Amino acid sequence: MAAVVGKAAAMIGFPQAYLEGKELKETSSLVTELCRHFYTQGWVSGTGGSITMKVHDASIPKAEQLIVMSPSGVQKERMQPEDMYILSANGSIISSPSPKPYPNKPPKCTDCAPLFMKAYEMRNAGAVIHSHGMESCLVTMLNPQAKEFRITHMEMIKGIQGHGYYDELVVPIIENTAYENELTDSLTKAIEAYPKATAVLVRNHGVYIWGDSWIHAKTQAECYHYLFDAAIKLHQLGLDAATPDHGPIRRTIHSQNQISTKRSVKSGVTDSQNQTDSPQRCIVLDIEGTTTPITFVTDVLFPYARENVGKHLNLTYDTAETQEDIKLLRSQVEEDLRQGVTGAVPIPDADEGKENVIAAMVSNVEAMIRADRKITALKELQGHIWRTGFNCNELKSVVFEDVAEALEKWHSSGIKVYIYSSGSRLAQRLLFGNTNYGDLRKYLSGFFDTTIGNKKESRSYKEITETLGVDDPSEILFVTDVYQEATAAKAAGLEAIISIRPGNVPLPENHGFKTVTTFSQI
Repeated sequence: MAAVVGKAAAMIGFPQAYLEGKELKETSSLVTELCRHFYTQGWVSGTGGSITMKVHDASIPKAEQLIVMSPSGVQKERMQPEDMYILSANGSIISSPSPKPYPNKPPKCTDCAPLFMKAYEMRNAGAVIHSHGMESCLVTMLNPQAKEFRITHMEMIKGIQGHGYYDELVVPIIENTAYENELTDSLTKAIEAYPKATAVLVRNHGVYIWGDSWIHAKTQAECYHYLFDAAIKLHQLGLDAATPDHGPIRRTIHSQNQISTKRSVKSGVTDSQNQTDSPQRCIVLDIEGTTTPITFVTDVLFPYARENVGKHLNLTYDTAETQEDIKLLRSQVEEDLRQGVTGAVPIPDADEGKENVIAAMVSNVEAMIRADRKITALKELQGHIWRTGFNCNELKSVVFEDVAEALEKWHSSGIKVYIYSSGSRLAQRLLFGNTNYGDLRKYLSGFFDTTIGNKKESRSYKEITETLGVDDPSEILFVTDVYQEATAAKAAGLEAIISIRPGNVPLPENHGFKTVTTFSQI
């Protein structure tokens, strides 16, 4: 096979060592090995399902690497390395397997090829798995109208790229077609619409899963199948996989006559535009000045981070997490220096000594905290420092007295509640997990931070809308104390209410937003 590949691929500029090296043979062997394993899992039985992966070589850019794909219509557990198809990075077949005698069918590249190529092109994947596992099929049937699969608060969510235990995992569902390649357009649209997704479910059919490497794709596939199976079993028990406590499935019925002007007047909600309420499926809450006093952040959290940054860096300097924090902050400071930001000082490279690096880090962090910078690099480091404080019981977070009761009420009503704060997702989880009213994370479906966008930009709220999967942005209610954030959310189509709490910045006159002084008014 190497000679055939070498002759066909030499014309497109691959080094001869890559074409004839062990990597190509090992990749073909690995595909057959994994297919045998997946067969035992029930993912590729009856000749269904498929797998593909790139031929890794550090000297070849990933986008240009050769691709190995399994054939179509064959017993996946009986495939041999010589049965594989070899494709160029643009999807052209450069090597096909030789025909086998009856009763084997003539060789044919997998019908999944155009869908696999979309994952390679749009997500820079290193491997893609197409499974016909029973759980991936049944989970799409639980709600025939659902366009997404959702689950939260399950340990195996941590195995999915970019997700933690407290996050809500969302997987788009597309409709099946008679022929595999006819799914290409709908899969493409799903990948575009869900930029954080690493899988797409096909109703009554199966699932496509991709990862940076074969190990990553395999790990995620195992986690996805576990979560699909868990959701099916929870559904059989009448429990909801998409809520934090996995309580009984609720059928929320919104009735306009339940929402009256009387209720708004009695609750003390002011509506300067005389708008009528509309039912919300989701509530997104700010933290500082909304759920939590500003003074707790400015007088407790910020000083703790400022006073402990040097100690934290000294104790954890050699860990991968802290090295990543240093890398992020160094990149931010380099940009600050180019922009002439006050207080920015260069952070030296590691070879100039640990003490010098830490001293520069401390100086920059102190300046950033004084300026109340809302930047990811600072917030990530602060979250790690606060984690130590909460773990050592040196910190206890504070929420307003109406918050816990409101979260419990909304949760019981089937309304999903999310947090959107400039603090990192880790910091948010720490805050709500260690409050003066206990652990409130069981009432929260997910967390957003500035990695999704600046809170004063409308595109951030459009991203949140897409992530939550609501059909109409107005089905999301955003509550904040900051006028500019409410304005950005409104521009994205969300409903917005401004929280009036002690110590909050005064609002401009004629701001045009509803205001509340307590969550009981919502």
